[in-house]
Amino acid sequence: MARLIWSRWTSLDFWVTFLGAAALIAGAFWVASHFITPAPPRRITMTVGPEGGAYESLAKDMQAALAQSGITLVLRTTQGAKEDLRLLNDPASGVMLAVVQGGVAAEADGENLMSLAALYREPVWVFYRQGLKVDRLSVLKGRALSIGPHGSGVRVLSEQLLKANGIDEGNTRLADWSSTDAAQKLIDKKLDAIMVVGAPESNLVNKLMREPGLRLLDFAQAEAYSRQFPFLARIVLPMGSFDLARNMPDHDVTLVAPTANLVVRDDIHPALVSLLMDVATDLSSDASMLHHEGEFPSPKGVDIPLSVDAERYMKNGPSFMNRYLPFWLAVWADRLLVMLIPLVAVLLPVMRLAPSVYAWRIKSRIYSWYGRLKQLEYELDLEGSQLDKGQALGRLDEIEHGVSHIRTPLAFSENLYNLRAHIELVRSKLNKPAQ
Repeated sequence: MARLIWSRWTSLDFWVTFLGAAALIAGAFWVASHFITPAPPRRITMTVGPEGGAYESLAKDMQAALAQSGITLVLRTTQGAKEDLRLLNDPASGVMLAVVQGGVAAEADGENLMSLAALYREPVWVFYRQGLKVDRLSVLKGRALSIGPHGSGVRVLSEQLLKANGIDEGNTRLADWSSTDAAQKLIDKKLDAIMVVGAPESNLVNKLMREPGLRLLDFAQAEAYSRQFPFLARIVLPMGSFDLARNMPDHDVTLVAPTANLVVRDDIHPALVSLLMDVATDLSSDASMLHHEGEFPSPKGVDIPLSVDAERYMKNGPSFMNRYLPFWLAVWADRLLVMLIPLVAVLLPVMRLAPSVYAWRIKSRIYSWYGRLKQLEYELDLEGSQLDKGQALGRLDEIEHGVSHIRTPLAFSENLYNLRAHIELVRSKLNKPAQ
């Protein structure tokens, strides 16, 4: 018994079938491996704008959050939004993501970049000296006005809004002081007004709101701005938002606000998109002075086309793997799943067909001798057959000799014994007349 079992496992038929099935599975594995993206990098670079700016503070929070998942976020300071976009569009720069103010990106920037989400609103704050009567931006024509350094997001946005009001460097003194320096010059009455873009929680906005000699412009034309500039939203700063006890501001103030958008290169690893969305949700989903809890991150208000993966995340939440597994374990599980799906698709039919192929190889040898035996019977049964008994017995002996050398596993012995019984039946017919 042991010898018969061993002969099955060492037979040529078994190994041909086994190796053929293994080759098919290996081929499916090789094909599947070409559809697996490499593991995500453990080190990525992010621009943060000018040192000490609001985006740097946000980036540091992201840096700490990503470090918990084993990702090192390198922060790189720049001169402003224009440089951020330039570096993002340059593959050689190594920059993979940035926070970009709404209204800054041009249409061409969408070719190599994509937005993940809007993180929060950062209104346009126009502070002016007390004593001036300013109810619209157009009133600032001819005044001394600071709109931020060249290349900064506030500069780009301010120029768009001022141009719509007929204001430019030809008819108004437009300075390029940084927001901090401009604020001090306004307090010192060396400027008539400044334009600042930032979240209401920023230290600079809080300082200017509490400065007794300054006033905040109420955008009465906010709805018109939002229609002309789609990246702007009309929002209301509720009365008492900054200080309930002092009722600051003392009335509802209408503002226009772009969003701060998380922008990445379109060749970013898909697993990082999910991780960044996790981090963005943790950092921006809480309620603030200008939005309710859960309102951000949001797909609304982005200039650059939205990532499909990010849009799916904001609609359905994280995937099953990312919801219940640590980041790197989820990454490897996803990659393994990509390998297993085509592998199983090939493995199941191979497992069903392999035994049939093996059985066919064994039975085909038995059936080939059956064919020769049936041919002999046919010739013997023909009327006037020229086949004499000696020739018939010789052919029968040849068939029997060939059958005796067939290596057959135990499971197929019945077929072999039936063939041998059939040979004996034919032999008995040949020997009957002689008896």
